[in-house]
Amino acid sequence: MIALNDITFEFGSRALYDEANWHIKPGEKIGLIGANGTGKTTLLKLLVGDYTPTKGIISKSKDLKIGYLNQDLLSVQSDFSILHVAMEAFERQNQLHDEIEALLKKLEIDYSDDLLHKLSDKQHEFEALDGYNIQYKAEQILAGLGFSAEDSKRPLKEFSGGWRMRVMLAKILLQKPDLLLLDEPTNHLDLPSIKWLEGYLNSFEGAYIIVSHDRYFLDRTVQKIVESKGGQLIQYAGNYSFYIEEKALREEIQRGQFKNQQQKIKEEERLIERFRAKASKAKMAQSRIKALEKMERVSDVDDDNPSVSFRFSFSRPSGRSVVQLRDISKEYPGLQLLKNTDGDIEKGDKIALIGANGKGKSTLLRIVANSDVTSGEVNKGHNVLQSFFAQHQLESLHLDNTILEELQSFAPTRTDTELRSLLGCFLFTGDDVFKKIKVLSGGEKSRVALAKVLTSDANFLILDEPTNHLDIQSVNILIQALQQYEGTFILVSHDRYLIENVANKIWFIENKEIKDYPGSYHEYDEWYEKRQKELSKVAQEPKKVVEQPKIMKQDNRSENKEKSKELKKLNQELDRLESAVVDLENQQKNYEGEMAKEEVFSNASKLKEVNDAYLAIKSKLEKTQQEWESLAEKIMELEA
Repeated sequence: MIALNDITFEFGSRALYDEANWHIKPGEKIGLIGANGTGKTTLLKLLVGDYTPTKGIISKSKDLKIGYLNQDLLSVQSDFSILHVAMEAFERQNQLHDEIEALLKKLEIDYSDDLLHKLSDKQHEFEALDGYNIQYKAEQILAGLGFSAEDSKRPLKEFSGGWRMRVMLAKILLQKPDLLLLDEPTNHLDLPSIKWLEGYLNSFEGAYIIVSHDRYFLDRTVQKIVESKGGQLIQYAGNYSFYIEEKALREEIQRGQFKNQQQKIKEEERLIERFRAKASKAKMAQSRIKALEKMERVSDVDDDNPSVSFRFSFSRPSGRSVVQLRDISKEYPGLQLLKNTDGDIEKGDKIALIGANGKGKSTLLRIVANSDVTSGEVNKGHNVLQSFFAQHQLESLHLDNTILEELQSFAPTRTDTELRSLLGCFLFTGDDVFKKIKVLSGGEKSRVALAKVLTSDANFLILDEPTNHLDIQSVNILIQALQQYEGTFILVSHDRYLIENVANKIWFIENKEIKDYPGSYHEYDEWYEKRQKELSKVAQEPKKVVEQPKIMKQDNRSENKEKSKELKKLNQELDRLESAVVDLENQQKNYEGEMAKEEVFSNASKLKEVNDAYLAIKSKLEKTQQEWESLAEKIMELEA
């Protein structure tokens, strides 16, 4: 599909790529990785033609259709609903729809055969392009990305940048391009949406290239890794886990070759030094010097996985109880997030707070930090000293400070050696520590803010999405830091690799309450999947009566009786809606058959009459299906 031949791209005086080569084949599932600043986003822009290489040739297949999700789409604005924006992906279908509407209007006064033939041709093409289902397809993808049916009617401009990015992703997925380019697609997705996207990509028939720092996501979606490093593109035939193993093997071989070559060079240099002064051996010495100069040198392996050598300590350990949440409620106009819920954080807890966006995760962190007004009690334990990291705190960095000065002002008791050691762990080495904060990228500022949190004297850390803007290398450093940290922390993250490696307890919000799973993320994920399957099975057998224990408290018996009465009533309503859906689907098929008949589509007034009836039935069917889905969810909640 695309071939990059000897590509060189210079950014100022720096060459991001130097005679790099890469051939992208149809159907390939590729993960593009590399440290921040190695040119991953630049490479995607070269592929779509936004940038032109300094040297070399980029060849593309004729009529290649590329879909490109980039971070610039965060700023897209529109007065149209997000459903309308997503459906803009269907350019030809939308054009045909408008043309059909115009022809139907003309047929009200003009019954010519020419118009009827045009209408018939347009309707045939519209049906061949599955035009009657484009709204359904758009609604399905928007739902997968976390939008409710009500959200789909709201204007795009009402949503934040992250949610607008999801709409743009939906639009690109609906276009079904030959090659999909996704630049950090999980940055603005919650865990349910990430899992949905994994499933979608696994069934995607075209090729795609994903830039991501999410190791789990790459392992589940790609079959090839391309690493951008040192101006070159190094390929590995496997997912990210395979890449780690294969790279380690290649580096071990390279280290051996480098070591052997260095030994040979030293031996040659000793011989040259020994015989250079002797006239009889001068010719041989010169010959060996020339051979050394022509030797193709093997480079030593660059260690791009530094380990954390900084000691994370605090002067006072906390008491056993760190935070007690009692009878916590939190609501905004028209939205209640938490209701009369409790939670306990104890010394040594490493808690990951996970779940879908909009459930109140960040709000709960602010409540734990005592930085949000709420009803209920938030009780801090003895000697608890907290430090709170959130994305908005990047704005509190002092722009005219150097990186080192920023940490010095925040942690005056730490020595420069200690601070520089920590900054080295966060990839600020040598003179990098003297860079001004104002010249740093978003990812670099995030690393500085994280370093500040870890230099504090806090024995309790509160971290809100700490991996945003971090590359895989930086995420690994954060994991090492949190593994070494002896205090207590609670974090919100969608990075499953991070959660699996640092958390010993999982929190999630369900039915406006804090739920606690005492185990690793892997154990929680298995438990949650099993639980969802059981709930789905119960929902498919709504009339099955579960036998109650014979001995129960009077209050429970009364409560269960009321619950059973309500379930019975709801299941009866569900049956009625199911019958209505089947009836409306049959009516819709009948009208579709009517419109295909020659005596109908050749008669303008009859066609308009049938078409109007069809659209009315379609609208009623969609409304009934939504009612059925809402009721089914309510039944599942009651039966849980």
